[in-house]
Parts: sequence; structure tokens; C-alpha cells
Amino acid sequence: MPRAISAAAVAPTSYAWQIRAAGLSVRAGRRKLAVDGLDLTLGTGAHGLLGPNGAGKTTLIRSLATVLRPAGGELELLGTAAGGGDLRALRRRIGYLPQDFGYYRRFTVREFVEYMAWLKEVPKAGAADAVQRAIERVGLADRADHRMKTLSGGMVRRAGIAQAIVNDPDLLLLDEPTAGLDPAQRLRFRELLQDLGRDACVVVSTHLVEDVAAACTDVVLFADGRLVFQGSPDDLAAAGGPEHPGDSPLERGYSALLRHREQQGGTW
Repeated sequence: MPRAISAAAVAPTSYAWQIRAAGLSVRAGRRKLAVDGLDLTLGTGAHGLLGPNGAGKTTLIRSLATVLRPAGGELELLGTAAGGGDLRALRRRIGYLPQDFGYYRRFTVREFVEYMAWLKEVPKAGAADAVQRAIERVGLADRADHRMKTLSGGMVRRAGIAQAIVNDPDLLLLDEPTAGLDPAQRLRFRELLQDLGRDACVVVSTHLVEDVAAACTDVVLFADGRLVFQGSPDDLAAAGGPEHPGDSPLERGYSALLRHREQQGGTW
């Protein structure tokens, strides 16, 4: 049986936290608890959020983005309680890329990122430079004045990442950010993720274990609304063995932990 590493045993201790959840519960819809009694602490760095379909990853990301309010427990983001009240100041410090995001198709890339910078109340004096820098960091400088409707799916996704980072957030939340990116673009994104994680708390929800292995210092495995594992990529790889399905040690560790969770009574 794989060695399941407890969250307490491997929780980050070398830096101050930007996310602290204690007994956090969040509903998806009126009844279902998609996040159920979660205890989680994350600080500066790039954190990969893995889990099967329906695990509750998107609901968790939306609650961290203050889109959904907790149904129970505590949630603190950047030292601020996120359960209610005026969240405007907190949201100025958060960057968020949802799985699906809206935009005006006739906007150019620059206009789209400028508009999002305005919504995030980026100071006017530095907004133009912030927009240009965000566009350059995602490799869209040569498309800055192209209309959004002319872009490929991968380019639209990169424009979405640009709007998420235009305010230099202290907390960056990315839900399936590599969807639609080609292999070369994914490699560039991994480099960007490593760079962003030096100064901010970055949480990346993804199905791609290899992206987590290449860019993240910390892995959070989520299933059935609950924390299954938290640790380094090496810890995740050590949880599996050759008898478990997967094409890499990380995938085998991922499979082993989910199988162990299922045998302990978890369902999804």
C-alpha cells in the first residue's frame, strides 16, 4: 500500500502563508458540498492543485478568488477574512483565470488587458506599462493590437493569463491555464509560473501532472472535496510504485494515492 503523506507532515513551514483554510466548506449549487472540511495552508511559491474530475478543484479556486463564499469554516487570504464584508481591497491583490472567461470579441488584446487592469483598479499612472509587461510575459507582444476574435484558442488563453497577472497579484489563481496551449507554449508557461512563484502565492489547477512536476514546488491532491495529500513533487512520486498505473513516477504516485483514498471509502 502506498505511503500516504499527511498534510500536517509536509505542510510548508519556511514561509508565511497567503492562504489559510480551517474546516472550510463550500457549496456547488444550493446543496452539494464540493469542498468539505478542508484544512490547507499555502505560502509563497507555485502550488499545483491536482485531482480527478468532480473533485471540487474549480469550486475551491472560485472560493479562493472570493467568487463563492464559504458555507462553513474559516478562510483567510493575504491576512484578510474572506467570508464576507467589503472584499474590494483584497480583490485588488488577487489575479484569477477561470476555466472559461468572457471578453468583448472586438477588443484588441491590449484593450482587453487594459479593461481588466481598470476593473482591478491598477493605478492609472502605471497602467500602460503594466499592460505592456503582462502582454510581453505571455508572448503576445506581436499580437497586442489584434482583435480577440482573430486569435487561436491558445492565444486567447494566454490573453487570459495576461489579465490575471496585470496587477502583479500577491495571490494568483489559475484554473486549467494550459488548456489549448501547444507544447512550446506550455514550456514557456512553466517558466513564467516559476518566475511568478518567487514573489507570489500561485495556485494552478490542472489535470497535467507533468506541468506540476516541472513548475511547482508543492503539490496539493484533492478528491471528493477533501485534501488527500500535500507535499513536494518528489514526495508524490515516492507514494507510488511500479505496480501502479502511470507513465511516470509522479503519475504512479498520483494513481496510488487516489486508489488508497478509494479503498478508504472515498468516492468520486
